[in-house]
Amino acid sequence: MDAVPSETMPEMPEVQAQAERMTAALRGAKLDRFELLNFASIKTFDPPIDGAVGATLTRVERRAKYLLLRFDNDQTHIVHLMQGGRLRLDAKRPRKPRLGLARWTFSGTSAGPDEAWLLTEAGTERKAGIWAVGGDPLPLPPLDHLGPEADRMTLNELTALLGPNSKRLHGLLRDQRTMAGLGRLLANEICYEAELSPFANASKLDAEEINRLHRAINTVVTRATDHERTLDDIGKSADRPSKVHNHQGEPCSDCDDTIRSVEYRRYTVYYCPTRQTNGKLLADNTTSKFLK
Repeated sequence: MDAVPSETMPEMPEVQAQAERMTAALRGAKLDRFELLNFASIKTFDPPIDGAVGATLTRVERRAKYLLLRFDNDQTHIVHLMQGGRLRLDAKRPRKPRLGLARWTFSGTSAGPDEAWLLTEAGTERKAGIWAVGGDPLPLPPLDHLGPEADRMTLNELTALLGPNSKRLHGLLRDQRTMAGLGRLLANEICYEAELSPFANASKLDAEEINRLHRAINTVVTRATDHERTLDDIGKSADRPSKVHNHQGEPCSDCDDTIRSVEYRRYTVYYCPTRQTNGKLLADNTTSKFLK
């Protein structure tokens, strides 16, 4: 059995760059064949998943951490990669590809007469999924519960969102119902960039702190997206630009302190005490009274 991957789930920048790469490669191509290789990965039954066969792919979009393959017959295939999923060119096209969930084969592509793209998922969780929907996909599952795109909110919109929300900042940034597209790595980097405690009460941030948070969201997302656009595929989490994420015990790049962490069962919060918590250390257990 495959081990659970150590990769961080693709977040907004990785999915955005992948959508752009796929659009460049496949726009105007016809879907000749769709193969469902693992029935657990399909999450809908109406319209049928093969209903887009024969249709032309107009573009690949992103909503939060989802890829949207838009076809000219008003059908959309929505793909969530989860942590171990990847959607890549499948040059060899084996009949039973290792870790394969689904395969799209297109004709009339920019690279040649036809090419296939294979959805795979490493690890044991098998949570990557595909939804086939008709019409406007945005008000339909699985996209209907998502909050606004994190990097598209105005300062006023962010202020209004934070006001009634007393969640800890790191958790709020990762809450897809509140704001969409951010995950663990970006939440760590945004808190660091904004010089805010990851456990600050979001509703108690003052105007200057909210302004720093707004700038940090846009700075960190832009920096990460620009990096991903230089790659041919979704990059490894270890290679993604970061100043604090996965840097526990290392010197802070902007001061003389050391990067610290708070460990949870499924993720880790990283921070610099000098920049973010007035020099105070956060206790490394989930039952502690965290810094507000």
